[in-house]
Amino acid sequence: MNNFKVLMNGIVKENPTFVLLLGMCPTLGTTSSAINGMGMGLATLFVLVCSNVVISLIKRLVPDMVRIPIFIVVIASFVTLLQMVMQAYVPALYATLGLFIPLIVVNCILLGRAEAFAAKNNAVSSFFDGLGMGLGFTIALTLLGGVREFLGTGKLFNIAIMPEDYGMLIFVLAPGAFIVLGYLIAIVNRLKKA
Repeated sequence: MNNFKVLMNGIVKENPTFVLLLGMCPTLGTTSSAINGMGMGLATLFVLVCSNVVISLIKRLVPDMVRIPIFIVVIASFVTLLQMVMQAYVPALYATLGLFIPLIVVNCILLGRAEAFAAKNNAVSSFFDGLGMGLGFTIALTLLGGVREFLGTGKLFNIAIMPEDYGMLIFVLAPGAFIVLGYLIAIVNRLKKA
């Protein structure tokens, strides 16, 4: 039950995007479509889970003086692995996400979870924390990308739902990211109060 609570914490109560407002650069920069949002979210989820587990396993071996640099090296190692795998197996998504893949290293969600949770808990709990935060981030990015794609092009996951003539270009562009994110945060806040 405790691990379930840790898992749900990242999805609902402390959602990195809608509640904590962390990782806004990839959130706003990569969510022009649902596929891009989901791809970025899943990439971050992979790095978050793997780095959380490794950091929880090595926490007693790392001196306090070099703790943060070691955490960054662990995170960067998984990002490099992810980057090579994406480049080999999903080159189209890798090309679309571009610079945002290496920037996962400096995403404050990863270092924050490493410092706040993985460095203080066991590997199993850290796995569920990374999974919950990663799923919350993935759900948020996919939802944001899906709304932007639908309003901007009339498609969802690149499947036509309504004629493209009814789409509003602003939602595919940068200002649309801010508009949709603002409304989604307002809806989440309203649902939390209900």
